[in-house]
Amino acid sequence: MAIGGLLLVTMNALMKRMTDEMSPLQAQFLRYLFGLLVMMPWVMRAGLAAYRPNRLPGQLWRGVIHTAALTLFFLALPHVPLADMTAILFTTPIFVLAGAALVLGERVTFARWAAAAVGFSGVAVVVWPHLSGGGAGVWSLVMLAASPFFAVSFLINKALTKHDSPAVIVTWQNLVVTLLALPLALPFWQTPSAFQWGAFLVCGLLGSAAHIAMTRAFSLGDISAMQPIRFLDLVWSSLLGLVFFSESPTVNAMAGGAIIVASTIWIARREALERRMRAGT
Repeated sequence: MAIGGLLLVTMNALMKRMTDEMSPLQAQFLRYLFGLLVMMPWVMRAGLAAYRPNRLPGQLWRGVIHTAALTLFFLALPHVPLADMTAILFTTPIFVLAGAALVLGERVTFARWAAAAVGFSGVAVVVWPHLSGGGAGVWSLVMLAASPFFAVSFLINKALTKHDSPAVIVTWQNLVVTLLALPLALPFWQTPSAFQWGAFLVCGLLGSAAHIAMTRAFSLGDISAMQPIRFLDLVWSSLLGLVFFSESPTVNAMAGGAIIVASTIWIARREALERRMRAGT
């Protein structure tokens, strides 16, 4: 999950650069088109039959919901600093924790809720100066609106891992999003430069690898237990924002990041201890 988060934040940094140069809706389409093309060698090698999903309606519904989340996300991406964007999307794990209990029937312990709450308080430390000063504006609210859609997508993803492999799930995600994003992109189409084509290829590689890693993590354990690990994404996004966009981490970002990392380490150690105790009984 931590590796998947790092890959995803790296891809988002590159996509932020692309949305500064073209329509976010075209960037969304090209990112998923290349994500689909990246998967094609494995599809052709295994044969189309191997990628026929066991739960086609679930794959289609996840693609629709994920497209809705992505459209909101990409529209806001050019207007929100990278670290703030990541922090705002940390509301997604809260929705996932609630959904895991209500939809998947997972036992969400008090420790997991506490870790998520502490991590979310770290997010509040990061974004509060912008929200209180009005700097985040309407685009931060648009980014925030994407969170519950992403949460539903992740919950469906978790359910699908019982029936299909991570490669099948990610391939169908790329396919459905590509098809749905195309009509949104066409009115704003501009021919990409050679650099932009290469950048979208890299984004396709990073995005597909990230989603496979995260889907694999979902298949190995409770989705609710993994959500506090996502808070590490703020550390990655702060570093990438500094390197690529000269967005210097603020005192609030560093303090909030410390709180987030502490909550992540705490829940990881507690879960490991509980697993050892169960194994010993």
